[in-house]
Amino acid sequence: MNAQPYDIAATESLLAFWRDAGVDACYLDAPVDHTHIAPPPMVQAVQRATASVATPLAGRNASDAIDQARSLAAGAATLQDLAAAVAAFDGCPLRQMGATQSVFGRGDANAPVLVIGEAPGADEDRIGQPFVGQAGHLLDRMIEAAGLTGKVFMTNTVFWRPPGNRPPAPQEQAVCAPFLERTFALLKPKAVLLLGGATAKSVLQADEGIMKLRGQWKEWRLHEGAISAPVMPTLHPAFLLRQPQVKRLVWADLLSLAVRLETDSVEDHG
Repeated sequence: MNAQPYDIAATESLLAFWRDAGVDACYLDAPVDHTHIAPPPMVQAVQRATASVATPLAGRNASDAIDQARSLAAGAATLQDLAAAVAAFDGCPLRQMGATQSVFGRGDANAPVLVIGEAPGADEDRIGQPFVGQAGHLLDRMIEAAGLTGKVFMTNTVFWRPPGNRPPAPQEQAVCAPFLERTFALLKPKAVLLLGGATAKSVLQADEGIMKLRGQWKEWRLHEGAISAPVMPTLHPAFLLRQPQVKRLVWADLLSLAVRLETDSVEDHG
């Protein structure tokens, strides 16, 4: 059976109608994750080899590790103290999976914005600071363009590099959470920027993917105490390196954060 020719003008007219109606995606018989970029074969091989490398804590359970983390975090009076507490913590299984050192944070200890990523990578593991690789340089440039240079403190949901640069496992994030919460409590930021889906799900205890969460203001409130702050989830800069066309989404989120920060500053002085 011969395929019937289609009317190009009618097709263009229909597409224009859909565009004007706000339709920005087409639907197929099966769902397609257009945010997923298949890694190169070598990376796929490494990820397959390390996917199951998320072993339980040797000789202890997660509850004991979390209790230890809470004790160490509670004893930290400054971010410098907290960095030392993280370095002394032996309850995260990532420590025994090839990481060479802990990676806590960098930035202004009095910053009004707390930036949280997922996990250190190879460059971060080597240098000992978060966001110092290619993705970090991109993030620094975007922060500068948004007028936020010198106004951020950066950290991650876990403080040791996962093997093969895989995403951190929920158990690994859970045992590190007391240190992240203590960072939040000590910094008392006016706003928080969450980078990537694993970060947003861990901090906000959310089930939605990052494409649904990004661009929407949420709230992070500690269970103990009255510390809270508005939170903006957005895409991770590593994703932008693979999909530069979505930089505009992160740029919009950063501008929203900058405007909110400026508005809060004016109100504080009003």
